[in-house]
Amino acid sequence: MNNHGETTGSTPALAVTTAALEDWYRVAEWADGEGWNVGHGDVACFHPTDPDGFFIGRLGDRPVAAVSIVNYSEHYAVLGHYLTDPEFRGRGYGLATWRAAFPHAGTRTVGLDAMPEQRANYERSGFKASHDTVHYSGVPTRTKAVPDTVRVTPDHVTALSAYDRECFPADRSGFVARWLTAPGRIAYTRLREGRITGYGVLRPAGHGHRIGPLFADTPQDAEALFDSLVGHLEPDEEVSLDIPEPQSASAALLTSRGLEARFHTIRMYTGPVPPYRTERVFAGTSLELG
Repeated sequence: MNNHGETTGSTPALAVTTAALEDWYRVAEWADGEGWNVGHGDVACFHPTDPDGFFIGRLGDRPVAAVSIVNYSEHYAVLGHYLTDPEFRGRGYGLATWRAAFPHAGTRTVGLDAMPEQRANYERSGFKASHDTVHYSGVPTRTKAVPDTVRVTPDHVTALSAYDRECFPADRSGFVARWLTAPGRIAYTRLREGRITGYGVLRPAGHGHRIGPLFADTPQDAEALFDSLVGHLEPDEEVSLDIPEPQSASAALLTSRGLEARFHTIRMYTGPVPPYRTERVFAGTSLELG
């Protein structure tokens, strides 16, 4: 376990350690307190991805700050969960935790989604803006049954992990397997002539449900997957997604189904992003883990 101490006028006796899975449930509570609407089961899917990449800043036994730096490959990492307990803000604990955690990424390009008011702070740390990510939510309108979409089973996981690798800057097959099969998830893939042309996952959250990812070859594939997923919602239940602003076809789909843009974050990187099929990303998996 990594351990970093900070003792200054603004951060007395702060110790930063890697976080166990049970520690991270506290961080998820902070996130929900900020309105993040964390998906049920997300923590158990997230943490095994890089157990050494989740950091807690403590004063004695009291957790006061957190950040995750998840290394997906030798070239790419994602930063998330940058949070401070509201009782301890303004004292430098969050920044001290960040500084202790960030070396975990090494020389990798690091990606994150920043709130607009924090953009300048991240720029001072070497991040550059790439594009906006727009959060859509609402009660979706329904359509009739969709052809050529099938419920995902464990037999699909290997093929869907390979498809996911084309839509994300690194291989994350272990995470995808957990994400697809965790309790409460509903996942669909679309097949045309026996070939995978997309997949999407619906999961329950504190408020309604969330969809992510929604990856597809074409807008028609994305539409079929979206309609299949929301068909499992109760009539008055909300769903939310986070879409890359350049993906105008996704915005058109969600608007046509009655969802509205609520807020946006800014996708930022510290360096070159490993190539992936950005045109297939109709909704990201999670703001917290890429």
